[in-house]
Amino acid sequence: MSRIFVTRPIPEAGLAVLRAAAEVEVAPTADGDSTPRDQVLAGARSADVHVSLLTEAVDRELMESAPRLLGVANYAVGFNNVDVAAATELGLPITNTPGVLTDTTADLAWTLLMSVARRVVPADAYMRGGRYRIWGPSLMLGADISPGGDERRKVLGVVGFGRIGQAMHRRAQGFDMDVLAFDPPMKAIIEARSDVEYAEFDDLLARSDFVTIHTDLNPSTHHLFDAAAFARMKKSAILINSARGPVVDEAALVDALKSGEIGGAGLDVFEHEPAFHPGLAECDNVVMLPHIASGSVATRDRMATMCAENAVAHLNRQRAPNCVNPEVYDTEAYRRRTSR
Repeated sequence: MSRIFVTRPIPEAGLAVLRAAAEVEVAPTADGDSTPRDQVLAGARSADVHVSLLTEAVDRELMESAPRLLGVANYAVGFNNVDVAAATELGLPITNTPGVLTDTTADLAWTLLMSVARRVVPADAYMRGGRYRIWGPSLMLGADISPGGDERRKVLGVVGFGRIGQAMHRRAQGFDMDVLAFDPPMKAIIEARSDVEYAEFDDLLARSDFVTIHTDLNPSTHHLFDAAAFARMKKSAILINSARGPVVDEAALVDALKSGEIGGAGLDVFEHEPAFHPGLAECDNVVMLPHIASGSVATRDRMATMCAENAVAHLNRQRAPNCVNPEVYDTEAYRRRTSR
């Protein structure tokens, strides 16, 4: 019987689809723990399809050790954990779960923005600590998101104007914000719109009250936000990152937060996740979350179903609906792999 290996448990909505198509082995790992590398390698070697999470590397070593594999289904939109070039060379289609988490992620990014601006987390701790005695005009002062008290339209800078960046733009309209966007491949599309202004990176940093990151991680975006970038931002500016941790130089961010170079930050991802840079937790102008941007029940279930449908397509030697390297289907390596 065909066999599918899953590196860590995914929602039952996806597992049910997998079990209807093949024998399924899920690594016996507690939620919140990583699966040991030797278990991942052993599972891949004996499987027809490998279902991976962002937390487990699908590298050349794994793929070369698993000649039986027909494809890899990644339970994530991103696929930085997969060596896609090696996969294509070895005849392995790689799939992801795009699109489904756009609004859920934008909701979370907006939650971070509001939480940092209005000091929600420190205020909650203040209440829980029994420190609230009497209301006062200087108690837990935060920043407006809408025009608010000074009646000035605030500026949201969106770095990466893909699906999620555009969803953030839509949310900004409800708060009467002006929106700047930086995304070189999307420049012509952005400039053709009347409801958003294209801005080069340095200009966006200088003018924005809030900067939200929605770009992918690649050599040009690694540490895009470094000490020089923070120096260009307003001292009151708030940075939001729900994209990829290494886009931000975390050591430089800690320095900027502690020195008052910027006003605050909301983070759902970290440079060396799950670790975070020393000193970050001590900053009371930062809100930190454990990578939960897509963490709604409905969205995680839909991701699991999409991942499973991709896996079944691999199993049936069909073109998968969400293949990130579709050129692989025309390679001799793929034909050899699927001819057995």
